Amino acid sequence: MASAAPLLLLFLSLLFLVNAFPLSAPPPFLLLPLNHTLSQTQTAQPVHHLLKLSSLRSTARFRSFRHHHHNRRHRPVPLSPGSDYTLPLTIGQPPQTVQVYLDTGSDVVWMPCARFECILCEDKPRSPSPPLIPTASLSDIPCASPACSTAHSSAHSSDLCAIAGCSLDDLETSSCQKPCPPFYYAYADGSLIARLVSSRLHLQGAGIHFQNFTFGCAHSTLAEPVGVAGFGRGALSFPGQIAARRFSYCLVPHRFSSPHHRPSPLLLGRKPSASDEDDAGVSYTPLLPNPRKPYFYYVGLEGALVGNRWISAPESLRGVDSAGNGGLVVDSGTTFTTLPGEFFQRVKAEFVRGLGGSLERASDVEEASGVGPCYYVEGGDWRRTVPGLVLVFRGNASVELPKESYFFDLGSGGALHRGRAHGCFLVMGATEGENDDEGGGPAGLLGNFQQQDVEVIYDLEKRRIGFKRRDCGSMWDSL
Repeated sequence: MASAAPLLLLFLSLLFLVNAFPLSAPPPFLLLPLNHTLSQTQTAQPVHHLLKLSSLRSTARFRSFRHHHHNRRHRPVPLSPGSDYTLPLTIGQPPQTVQVYLDTGSDVVWMPCARFECILCEDKPRSPSPPLIPTASLSDIPCASPACSTAHSSAHSSDLCAIAGCSLDDLETSSCQKPCPPFYYAYADGSLIARLVSSRLHLQGAGIHFQNFTFGCAHSTLAEPVGVAGFGRGALSFPGQIAARRFSYCLVPHRFSSPHHRPSPLLLGRKPSASDEDDAGVSYTPLLPNPRKPYFYYVGLEGALVGNRWISAPESLRGVDSAGNGGLVVDSGTTFTTLPGEFFQRVKAEFVRGLGGSLERASDVEEASGVGPCYYVEGGDWRRTVPGLVLVFRGNASVELPKESYFFDLGSGGALHRGRAHGCFLVMGATEGENDDEGGGPAGLLGNFQQQDVEVIYDLEKRRIGFKRRDCGSMWDSL
């Protein structure tokens, strides 16, 4: 009888794979491209202007994480001009490929559907003539479905079916098949109403199909012209639906002004063995539980090493308290890392001290870009001058950030900086009124700009996040 256990395990594994990948044989893992694209409007704007917009949106997103409403599904905006990464999804019949933002700070997938209207979207970044999902090939999710309750903040199915117009007889016999009522989803400066539908999903480049992928079909949005693939922790998130208990991405660096580079690799479901070289050197920190906000990826930040000087993080960054406040959220949808005000000031002061007066301050650039401190860097190798920055997390985990990810060389030329090459410090501090003792939510966010050329591994089975320095563009050659 002992030999029957492995056979049963093999049968159950094959049964899972057949259900998860009904139309094709699964590879050992899925490798997908993340594209960093800029619209014509964005490429025509000065880099200083894009930095200013990204810093403002990073601040707005941080505020939204800390002060979101508790009585509705409120998430921060995933749109940051010039610094977002999109994932191509092919869905519907006939199939349409739609670029949606990758956002680990939200937990629902939605796409613009035919007869789409976006209010107050004139100045928002968008792809020209984005394809819209044809509604004829979509199947409505029934109001009694658990997915419907999840989309409506866990509202009871009987209430949802009553809203959908089911009769009392159908409610009492649990036989109502009316569609799930439209749900409302809000971000920091935008929102949408969508109906919950399912359709066949095809993942480009992987040859994989999912028959009944659930997402929000949006016909009307406010300031949200582009769909979102929520990669947060939730049943309706992208990894939650395809049962990817481990995923990672490695963001190829960008310079705001040029969209021409290799896409960033996104790996879904890859489980390296103990001898796998790709897992060697990964520094893991435990995910912190937060029952009040379970969709975010919380970690504890112990401190930062700036040059050779150690700066301890406040207690609010080290963990999450009983009210669900504190910790650092790893977020692909925020541009720049935001830290509590006092802690940021200490990090910045040490950064300035580490420069030792070797570079001239560029105050005019700081005013134009909204970031800083900024310095003129012509006539030398600033990489030797700028002090290193290492983030140290709980569990003795650490990652040394590439200098280009926290000190951005904006190049030379232009009246704003007198034709002189210059660079800026791109870590942000909480604005006035966003101190450690006010508000709620996380104490800080780890933004995508500081995640460039670092593979970030979300291991949900072992409840941890890993970091490893890499040349993200060259990963395609090894994969």
